[in-house]
Amino acid sequence: MQFKSAWFGAFLAPVLALAVAAPAAAEFPERPIRIMAPYAPGGNIDVTARIIGDKLKDVLGVTVLVENKAGASGMIGSDVIARSAPDGYNLLVSANSMVDIPAIYGNAPYDWKTAFQPISHIQAVPAVIVVTPSSPIRTFAEFIRTGIDKAGSLTIADSGVGTTNHIVAELLSAGSGARYTLVHYKGSGQASIDVIAGQVPAQIDQLNSAIGHIRAGKLRPLAVTSDKRLPELPDVPTVKELGIKGLEDFTYATYTGLYGPAKMPPHVLNKLHDAMVKVLTDPAVVKKFADLTAEAKPSTPEELAAMLDKEDKVVVPLIKKLGIKAE
Repeated sequence: MQFKSAWFGAFLAPVLALAVAAPAAAEFPERPIRIMAPYAPGGNIDVTARIIGDKLKDVLGVTVLVENKAGASGMIGSDVIARSAPDGYNLLVSANSMVDIPAIYGNAPYDWKTAFQPISHIQAVPAVIVVTPSSPIRTFAEFIRTGIDKAGSLTIADSGVGTTNHIVAELLSAGSGARYTLVHYKGSGQASIDVIAGQVPAQIDQLNSAIGHIRAGKLRPLAVTSDKRLPELPDVPTVKELGIKGLEDFTYATYTGLYGPAKMPPHVLNKLHDAMVKVLTDPAVVKKFADLTAEAKPSTPEELAAMLDKEDKVVVPLIKKLGIKAE
C-alpha cells in the first residue's frame, strides 16, 4: 500500500501542477469591441453608436470603437457584421430600416431574420409633419382633407426613397385614403431648405432633424407620430389623438437597436444586454438622447425582435403593394 500511495502521489503531483498552471478561460470582454454604424458620420445612427459606445467602454471596461461603412442604405456595413464571428466583439447599430431596405432593393447580401441577434432597443424618434409658416393649411385634419379632396395636389418632401420619413407618408396615405405627390430628397437637410424657401409646401421629417427649424419659426408643425405629446412640442397634437378615420391608432417612430451576428453564445448576449441596460438608464446618457429629442429605453432581445417583426408585417407589405424601389 505504501508503494501504491507513493506511485499515485508521484503521478498526481504534476497533474495538479498543470491544472494550477493552466490559464482560466478568458472572460468576455477581454479586448476592444467594434460597433458598426453603416452610414456616413454625423447622422442619427452614427451619433447613437457613439453615445452608447462612449458609455459601454466604462461599463465593460474595454475600448469600444465606432466604425462607419456607408453604402446601399446601410446594407454594406451591416453585411460586415453579419459575416463576423459571433463572439460579441463585432456589433451593429441599425434602425427599423433594417427590415424595409432589403424589400426596397429587392435583394440583400443577408437575411436580416437569421443574420443578426437583437441585443437591446436603444432610442426612438418620432416623425413630425410640418408646413411652411405661410401655408393655408393650419391643422393636420386640413392636411389630410386636402389629400382626400384634392388628391395629389399637395407636394410633400421626404429624405429619400425607403427612409422612415417616406414610410410615414405612405402609411398616412394608406390609413386615411389621402394622396400626395412625394418628392424624395437625398437627406432631410436639402428637403428642409426647399420647404423653408417655399419651393415645397410640406415635409415629413424626424423630429430631431426638424426641431431646430421649428423652434426658429421656419417650419410650422401640424402633428407628431409619437404615442403621446412630446415635452419639446407640448402644443402639437399626436396623429393618434386627433381621431381621424383610419388613423385612430397611428404611431410610428424611427428606432435604433444594438445587434450582433447570429448564434452569439448566451453568456455573451447576456453580458452585452445587461451592459446596455446600465448604459440606457444612466441619467447622462438619457439626457444626451433627450437633447436630441430621442427617448432612450432598453429592451430585452425578444422585445426588439418583436418590434422588427411588426415592421415586417406592417411596412413590408405596403412597400411591395406600392412597388417602392430604390432610385
